[in-house]
Amino acid sequence: MSQHPSDPGLSYTADNIQVLEGLEAVRRRPGMYIGGTDLKAMHHMVYEVVDNSVDEAMAGVCDRIEVTILADESVRVVDNGRGIPVGRHAQTGLSALETVMTKLHAGGKFGGGGYKVSGGLHGVGVSAVNALSTWLLAEVRTDGGFYRQRYERGIPQGEIERLRSLEPGEETGTTITYLRDDTIFEEPIHHFETLKQRLREMAFLTGGITVCLRDEREQPARELTFYFEGGVRSFVRYLNRGRSVIHPVVYALSEIDGTQVEAAWQYTDSFADNTYAFANTIVTPDGGVHLTGFRSALTRVINDYARKQGLLKDSDSNFSGDDTREGITAVISVKVPDPQFESQTKVKLLNVEVRNHVDSAVADAFSAWLDENPRDARAIVEKCSTAARARRAAKQARELVIRKSALESSALPGKLADCSTRNKDEAELYIVEGDSAGGTAKQGRDRHFQAVLPLRGKILNVEKSRIDKILKNNEIRALVQAIGIGIGDEVDMEGLRYRRIVVMTDADVDGSHIRTLLLTFFYRYMLPLIERGNLYIAQPPLYQIKAGRNSQYVYTEAQKERVLAELEDRSRVSLQRYKGLGEMNAEQLWETTMNPENRQLLQVSIEDAASADLTFEMLMGSEVPPRKRFIMTHAQDVKNLDV
Repeated sequence: MSQHPSDPGLSYTADNIQVLEGLEAVRRRPGMYIGGTDLKAMHHMVYEVVDNSVDEAMAGVCDRIEVTILADESVRVVDNGRGIPVGRHAQTGLSALETVMTKLHAGGKFGGGGYKVSGGLHGVGVSAVNALSTWLLAEVRTDGGFYRQRYERGIPQGEIERLRSLEPGEETGTTITYLRDDTIFEEPIHHFETLKQRLREMAFLTGGITVCLRDEREQPARELTFYFEGGVRSFVRYLNRGRSVIHPVVYALSEIDGTQVEAAWQYTDSFADNTYAFANTIVTPDGGVHLTGFRSALTRVINDYARKQGLLKDSDSNFSGDDTREGITAVISVKVPDPQFESQTKVKLLNVEVRNHVDSAVADAFSAWLDENPRDARAIVEKCSTAARARRAAKQARELVIRKSALESSALPGKLADCSTRNKDEAELYIVEGDSAGGTAKQGRDRHFQAVLPLRGKILNVEKSRIDKILKNNEIRALVQAIGIGIGDEVDMEGLRYRRIVVMTDADVDGSHIRTLLLTFFYRYMLPLIERGNLYIAQPPLYQIKAGRNSQYVYTEAQKERVLAELEDRSRVSLQRYKGLGEMNAEQLWETTMNPENRQLLQVSIEDAASADLTFEMLMGSEVPPRKRFIMTHAQDVKNLDV
């Protein structure tokens, strides 16, 4: 990379840095700046630093970003961009580097000269990371020199230092290394897989950039490199690699009034809508105007084409938005000069004009594609038509299972053993498989706040079924009736009857399969349960270990080995393996799995929606080869398998 960009519009000096306010509140209220203090927020710290490097890439002055998790859980982000300016800042009297690192809303994104397009809109990202780190080291290669400054909890530990001159041909760039403050964050360990998913997205969405992720906590170090020529088209092909597709990827690219719109989409034989929206490479999980524009164009163009070709008769009603989105995989990426987000965590894009830009770009590209590909166009219309028929059938079935109120309804399933409390904030629903386990759970529970719903056999695989068939399934209807929030697009969390929904299955292969079927259903049709933290998985013990008069339950193989190793007289030890919940009596089930004082519950969460979607499609979808590859890859991880 050149040290001095030739484009005068991309000059980046101390004069490009504007300051709007200081750092005072970040440590006191971290949730306002990075969304909380949990694992998600800790990963958000990494993204904030990486976003600054991506901004350099979008400005055309950076083509490589390296992210390393070091052995002590500190994180290092290196880019070969222009380097944060180090000159004296006129407004603050500090170096531009110190201004960026210690002042909120200070950055090259506000002055209009540093960046044409930026993901780090608010300018609080790297300064918030600095404030929430035990220490942070900023190293900059710019203006012919190598500079360094260290901070502790956001406070500079001395002036910026110029350590040496750059060697001839040495790249410019920025290196940020930091250790998050463990007095603030609840989770101490970064998750490699979570970071991998986000960095892969960044590589898909930023053309011509190489992104490397390295984990030095393992020896030898684990390392991945991402580079994709095809952009969002490659992203859609990646997302659909385990699905059966019905046509090639459709692609739209346009620039309108300085806003770049890029979108790619493809229909599959599945039934879910898998659409992902990004603004300036930042994932917007709540969508926004760009998603609205895409969906409105998609529905309008398909209806217009179907009418023009006589595939929709005069007496037929138009396809709904749900009809035209069934089975679609889509990625919408917009790059906006002045993005307006709903919050610092950038969950929703608000720029009103972007909706029309996306609508226009997608409509023009899709209309032309349909005219040029009549066979594929007919297949898409036929899929929408089938979805419309299923929607009408589902409307009738849905009316039979939606609850009328939160706690009182004559539609409760007969096999539900409800709890007596009227306080839904303390109520719990245990979902168990089979009459045997159901009977034990009903006897062992606390009837005041614990309800039990036994299901018969394995529920329907919703990954292979349309909503009308799903709603005719007796076990799923019982689930929907008991939980009380409705299903699919009509989910209303106000109707939730229980604070916790707990899936409790046997600790064997069948139990795992039933649990996966249930999780697939909740993910596809009651997603807010997961998003709001209401769904849990019970952890029944694997073994009971008796040594003389002492008895102990253990929940993992590793725990079993550790307990056995600690017992001095092994000859007097007896080991009981529990394969099913029905093998325990009611008192044992209560003590080990249902008693809030002793039990272990796993809360179900979704770190990355695209990854979760791929996992459920791979495990439960119609394509066999990806499932075989998964089993072969992970077979060595299985220590004990009951067959």
